[in-house]
Amino acid sequence: MNLKEKVSQILKELNRAYPQARCSLQFNNPLELLIATILSAQCTDKRVNEVTKTLFKKYKTPQDYAQAPLAELEEDIRSTGFFHNKAKNIQGCCWGLVKRHHSKVPQTIEELVALPGIGRKTANVVLGNAFGIPGIVVDTHVGRIAQRLGLTEEKDPVKIEFALMPLIPEKHWTIFSHQMIEHGRSLCTARAPQCLSCFLRPFCNFGNLLRGSK
Repeated sequence: MNLKEKVSQILKELNRAYPQARCSLQFNNPLELLIATILSAQCTDKRVNEVTKTLFKKYKTPQDYAQAPLAELEEDIRSTGFFHNKAKNIQGCCWGLVKRHHSKVPQTIEELVALPGIGRKTANVVLGNAFGIPGIVVDTHVGRIAQRLGLTEEKDPVKIEFALMPLIPEKHWTIFSHQMIEHGRSLCTARAPQCLSCFLRPFCNFGNLLRGSK
């Protein structure tokens, strides 16, 4: 089986297992998703959603975040962890939106990553889920599983993203990311992958290493 055929089978199995995979962050508009994604770094989506229930009622516009007292914003997001850096990133990003984009979230990856505190992962989350513009989100799950499946040997998230882009049809980029994240949470975990019960094992370099001993 060549790599193209392998990827086709992987996509088919992911579609079968996770047909409704979607972003688990709760949001009503692009700005809310941008803020939620910043908060999700080193934090569970469940915790972020708990925090943003209140946060999104208090802060409605980029100006609200940018002009808030930093200490107050830090306290509002404290439970998501790393709140000092996150608050600074949120304010820097929102000042960028105000000054450069008329308080609107831009719809290109180049403009998004030019904002303070915004990397390709966050940009792709926003583009794919707020605007329907395909993007591959490489978080720890996607990176780990892509390596285990043998789709790339790269370690850097940006390099992994660019390695996956020619392998995955563009129209599947966004849902592929969500499916891989679900798979990473349910079966292909970091410390205790459930290889023996994994439906992707026939296509997985890592899982096939177990065949000789299991």
